[in-house]
Amino acid sequence: MSHSYYIRNLRRRLIERFEPLIDMRDQSWPSDRDKEQALLSRSVAALAVKRETGCADRDAAESIIDGRRDWGIDAIAVEPATAHGVRHHITLVQAKWSDKANAGFGQSEVDRLFRGLDYLLDLDFNQFNKRIEPHVEALENALDSGSPKITLLLALVTDTDLHPDTRTLIDSEVKKRNWAEEMVEWRVLDLRGLFQEILGEHAERKIDLEAWMEGVGREEHPFSAYYGTISAAEVAGWYGTHDRHLFARNIRDSLDTDVNEKIRGTLLQEPENFWYFSNGITLLCDRIRKKGKGAFAPGAGAGFVLEGASVVNGAQTVSAMFRAMQRNAASTQRGRVLIRIISLENCPEGFGDKVTLSTNTQNPIEERDWKSRDPIQTGLRDDFALSLGRTYVVKRGESEPAADSGCTMTEAAIALAATHRRPELAAKAKRDDSQLWEKPNYQEIFGRDINSAPTAHRVWRCVRLVRAVKEALEKLSDNLFGRAASTASNGDLLISHVVFRNLETADLDAEDTEWESRLAQVPELVERTLGWLVATIEATYGRNSQILTTMRTAERVRVVARRVLAEMASGAPTPDNADYRVEERVQGKPARSTNAVSLLVKAERIPVGSVLEFRPVTRPDRQGLSAWLAENPERARATWRNSAAKPLVWSADGQSYAPSTLVRKIRTEAMGNNQQVQGTLYWHIPGEGSLVDLAAELRAEDELNAGD
Repeated sequence: MSHSYYIRNLRRRLIERFEPLIDMRDQSWPSDRDKEQALLSRSVAALAVKRETGCADRDAAESIIDGRRDWGIDAIAVEPATAHGVRHHITLVQAKWSDKANAGFGQSEVDRLFRGLDYLLDLDFNQFNKRIEPHVEALENALDSGSPKITLLLALVTDTDLHPDTRTLIDSEVKKRNWAEEMVEWRVLDLRGLFQEILGEHAERKIDLEAWMEGVGREEHPFSAYYGTISAAEVAGWYGTHDRHLFARNIRDSLDTDVNEKIRGTLLQEPENFWYFSNGITLLCDRIRKKGKGAFAPGAGAGFVLEGASVVNGAQTVSAMFRAMQRNAASTQRGRVLIRIISLENCPEGFGDKVTLSTNTQNPIEERDWKSRDPIQTGLRDDFALSLGRTYVVKRGESEPAADSGCTMTEAAIALAATHRRPELAAKAKRDDSQLWEKPNYQEIFGRDINSAPTAHRVWRCVRLVRAVKEALEKLSDNLFGRAASTASNGDLLISHVVFRNLETADLDAEDTEWESRLAQVPELVERTLGWLVATIEATYGRNSQILTTMRTAERVRVVARRVLAEMASGAPTPDNADYRVEERVQGKPARSTNAVSLLVKAERIPVGSVLEFRPVTRPDRQGLSAWLAENPERARATWRNSAAKPLVWSADGQSYAPSTLVRKIRTEAMGNNQQVQGTLYWHIPGEGSLVDLAAELRAEDELNAGD
């Protein structure tokens, strides 16, 4: 069929499904055709989100942030981490509709998309339009807790491949952000994939597979099933041919977890042992047919044709095999895996669903579980009880003690890693605390045996220190945004390391050590450390460097920690990082808001009568103001008048205000917080930026003209 057939039906179904759900009121459109084209593009983005996450149409429609200042990101979806090692998953969609099935994606789109990604990684949400606000909390949680998986999904209505130069450019940009760990991936969802998704259950998704197994066994009662060993190369070939449709009956597609990475590592480094280390694959099919002549012989090799096949357990194993084959086919081909194939031909209705559910809900045994049986941990549990009268929980599933009553083994491991003499352990703990249970890291923080293990006093004091650091950072974060907020959020363990090094800790194991007085020094030390940390990262790696990645990279953490400690020991004044704080005045200098407003008024940069939007800046702002603003949308709007003293006419009461005065009034009424802040950060011209951004542009133009 010609692409016109697919375009015609795709257009119709997109409009039917998403026109009632997608908000198009964010701007006026030059014509009805322009509005329809925008709706179709947004609908493509929503469909891509639905395909990636499995969410409902309404949720997919609410993921849309397309509009002015979207930085190439048309939709955002965040899936939270699970208890079984699945990372937070952030999906960022760039969508393009084309009536002729030739939607393009070139260098300018690539540059804009990755600039938007960097803004998100720096928690600089105010660079985006207002439609991002509903997603900010989920984004912050994902970017704060471990390294998320980030998928850049290019949903393009096209029947041609991306230009090789564009692919090379995207790969290069992804590599820059994955230099420390695999965090960002990208994929194209083209016309064919979009059409398959819009068909939904009407699409033909039955898959027939051919399989050759060694050492085959058979179960005949009560239902027919075969089991044996199959080559990794053959399984990888299934995935290469059928992709996600191979998992049609599974609870969800293959997941990107640390387990997936370990599977690939085994296949690449010791493929001969893969059969022993893997849990194997379970596959359901509508019918099993023997391939080839001769009767079935138990224990021999046999070929099968599997009709209506689907992998219901082992999706990670399958996808990891495929990626390992791409990386090193020679090694991966030596891998073998155990497989079970169950025929549903004579099974009762619903039996396949029961198999799927049962094989996916068994709790895996983690390395941490083995360590809970280590004499070091049981000794600490007893030492906590006898020496401190507190609880030390060693097993997963046990109730966590109240904060004052004790801690878990995991919290202890993280605290000991953060306060260790080697800051690299803080980076490992921040990146993935499961690494702490690996033998070399475990022995560094807990000792090689019971005789070298830390005392309960040391562990408990380190835990309390890290808690105190996090509490101090939470208070400081009330006034931070952008890179400083990202540093406070992601740098808690590195900051704990620096603070610990600045305290007297030689007597940490002594029973009578006065620890309270040292904990009292923590807030001041945290503020100094944070000031130096932001300045040091930017001086060392640049203002565009990724804070999140830096905090999770052992090499960078080692360099930064050494330099921060040296600066603090030098007695030099602590940098105030004023560019990332919302306070109105810094060290007695003139108000920055006043300067910005005067500049904008003098240049007549903003047309009189322009409508401005109020945008919360800090995390506490977003938490404390969102519901209050939603009660009356007029509270989030103001009209511009060219007055240096009071340029904003608040839509909620019709009165004129200076930006900072109005923000202070809003924060007081909504949160009871009357702190004076830089109000020009909060008021935005839709599609152009904050008053601070506009004033910065004018200053840059002045400097350029002065240079000429």
